Amino acid sequence: MLSAKRILIIEDDADINNIVATFLTKHGAQCTQAYSGSEANLLLSTMADASENRSQFDLIITDLALPGLTGDQLVAVIRSKNDTPIIVVSAKDAPAEKLALFGLGVDDYLIKPFDLEELLARVLVQLRHVSKRSDNTEISRYHLSHDQNSTLVFKDWEINPDSRQFSVRGKSVKVTRTEFNILEALMRRPSKVYTKQELFEIAWQEESFVEEKAINVHVSNIRSKLKSTETDSYIETVWGIGFKLAD
Repeated sequence: MLSAKRILIIEDDADINNIVATFLTKHGAQCTQAYSGSEANLLLSTMADASENRSQFDLIITDLALPGLTGDQLVAVIRSKNDTPIIVVSAKDAPAEKLALFGLGVDDYLIKPFDLEELLARVLVQLRHVSKRSDNTEISRYHLSHDQNSTLVFKDWEINPDSRQFSVRGKSVKVTRTEFNILEALMRRPSKVYTKQELFEIAWQEESFVEEKAINVHVSNIRSKLKSTETDSYIETVWGIGFKLAD
């Protein structure tokens, strides 16, 4: 089912780590296990593909309360280098903590104790997202009529769907995969008011398990990254509905 997908499991509880690794291996995954944030960071550094600036793992599953680097710190390190899908599993269930992690670039969040079948479903969802992105088909499901790989321009913004580069006045701005999907959707239809649910579905490319409120966090994160460019006001909140680009 997982077709030899390479999954890094980061969990300091050896029993949980082994249970997850054994379960995913039975479904075809190639699992690498780490028991601390520092060990995981070392693995990610030594196994990175320097030529393409990407991880050799297809997906990462991590706890938060880790010895050495914490899960939060590790997520930030990973996101500074690549956009490998990250699923957090943690006993922490406060909405503020989950939304903060989505802001860092986490793709999904599963609360302990969790069902292994649910974990598998979430893993498959994230891997399908990667496959769709690789095939450049993520927007085609919305039946857009123009060239999907043509450069999009809105005021001082420019986005290249083919290279997945976003820039302001010619200067590249680093955004996460989800943030890029939101920006691309907005720029493809600049006059459209998107509901949060619509952006939610576009950002994750299908029904996902995360809260719709996570869209607010991603939009807030985009605005924060654009504040220094003085273009953060380009995304306009339409109260009670969602978001659009400012006229």
